[in-house]
Amino acid sequence: MDNNQQHTSEVESIFSEKMHNLAQYEQATKGQRAVNLIVDNILMSWGLSYITGTAVGYLLGTLFPEYTLRIVEKQDSIDFFMITYLVAIFNYLIYYTICEKAFRGYTLGKLITGTRAVRQDGGELTIRDAFLRSLSRLAPFEPFSGFGDSPWHDSWTKTTVVKAR
Repeated sequence: MDNNQQHTSEVESIFSEKMHNLAQYEQATKGQRAVNLIVDNILMSWGLSYITGTAVGYLLGTLFPEYTLRIVEKQDSIDFFMITYLVAIFNYLIYYTICEKAFRGYTLGKLITGTRAVRQDGGELTIRDAFLRSLSRLAPFEPFSGFGDSPWHDSWTKTTVVKAR
């Protein structure tokens, strides 16, 4: 066997192994994914947002007390909205990126439903995969993409959510 044939054989073997890894997984159902979304968003909205919002409020109050007092008294200001929006974006990026990387594809919602995120080749998520999945979730109307075959945060990042048990 010449060098070219040996290389082709190695590539085919690697490809076959990757496809076998992915084939051993069963895709998560739309219901499981909906529960994941609800649980994770409740956790972020009530738990993480409270913590980060308190930290941001304390930091702003310490560094810019007059400004903080003005935006707290007038909560309909654009400043209040922008700070709240930036905290929410921060929470999304931090929660999903850290959970999906540190806990090998799991978030609290995925843990409850017995699912986890993996790359389409069956491999574990890298920090880049987890961050890009998180960033993709910020696209307008992205949650509605879950009604189709594959949510945007999966198809854009070549990842998927599978049953883990």
